[in-house]
Amino acid sequence: MSLSLRPLDHLVLPVVDLSTARLRLSALGFAVAPEARHPFGTANACIYFADSTYLEPIAIADRQLYEQSLATAEFVRRDRAFRFLNGDDGLSAFVFKSADAARDHDEFARAGLAAGDLFSFSRPFMKADGSEATAGFRLAFAADLRAPDLFFFTCERLQPLAPDASLIGHQNGVTGVSELLLCEDNPMDFEPLLQMLSGAGEAVIHPEGFTASLPSTALSVFTHAHLQSRYGIERKSHRRGLSAAAIIFETADLSNLSDILQANEIAATEAEGSIVVPPAPGQGVTFIFREN
Repeated sequence: MSLSLRPLDHLVLPVVDLSTARLRLSALGFAVAPEARHPFGTANACIYFADSTYLEPIAIADRQLYEQSLATAEFVRRDRAFRFLNGDDGLSAFVFKSADAARDHDEFARAGLAAGDLFSFSRPFMKADGSEATAGFRLAFAADLRAPDLFFFTCERLQPLAPDASLIGHQNGVTGVSELLLCEDNPMDFEPLLQMLSGAGEAVIHPEGFTASLPSTALSVFTHAHLQSRYGIERKSHRRGLSAAAIIFETADLSNLSDILQANEIAATEAEGSIVVPPAPGQGVTFIFREN
């Protein structure tokens, strides 16, 4: 069991292309950052939150470079495998904050979970004033063969990534990710894995699964049947394995969000006082909005 509590850093959402993702996510009321390219053929257009977490919609920007990077970049190998199994829209990775990715890599290796080598890279990003800055990262990857649709890594920031204030204030009032909903036929099979990766304390056990708590974010694994009955989330595949089902966001005003969805003709339902938006191109998993 890990002694290192690892808060959420960000979530990786493969998308068919960034233009489609930008249109969809903007229509949901999010402020979307300018495109930023990676040195291994992908590009992102992130959504940053006041709680220091973010979403990373990611697309293939340079197919030749992407394919060439398969030999050296574990991230690209995992991204390609995810797209092959699930299509070009989804949620492929849960990323934890790290103060020492090298230590995390060693810990994952001892637990038999390390996937690939420790990986460092930097990329430019455009600030709101048009100037360019550089962000650097060191990543330690972890994976479980029983969960081919999801992988994990820790992210140590070598140079700070400080988004402009204009990118943190969202029209829909969202301030952060409060919970990630995962699904599996037998949720308890994956409790030791998620506790080891997150460093969370004792999980809360439910009849339909369990919840592990991190600072400001919860990780919950439920049966497919429970998520269907509670939120109307359809099961995508009948094969076993841990996969992502939904992101739950905290928002200041659900009525404001409802007005945005109606104005942009986005279908949504209500469940347990929350607004549920099903997946669509550019939004690969269900988004659930709760009022804080």
